[in-house]
Amino acid sequence: MPREIALGGVLVPGLLVWFLLAVVLLLLFDWVVGRYGLYRYVWHPALLRLAFLICVFGGLALLTF
Repeated sequence: MPREIALGGVLVPGLLVWFLLAVVLLLLFDWVVGRYGLYRYVWHPALLRLAFLICVFGGLALLTF
């Protein structure tokens, strides 16, 4: 994976692709959990979303190396 990707003449980190994929997976996870009412079993839904994003992004970033 390249260290930088040129988007419109601006160099952005190569991990941006993995971060955007993690955000898409977060939105899918959020839709599924909200659709089936599973948030009522969670103490703090915002912390669950943040933890899921961090775990997915970390996992995807580790696949890079």
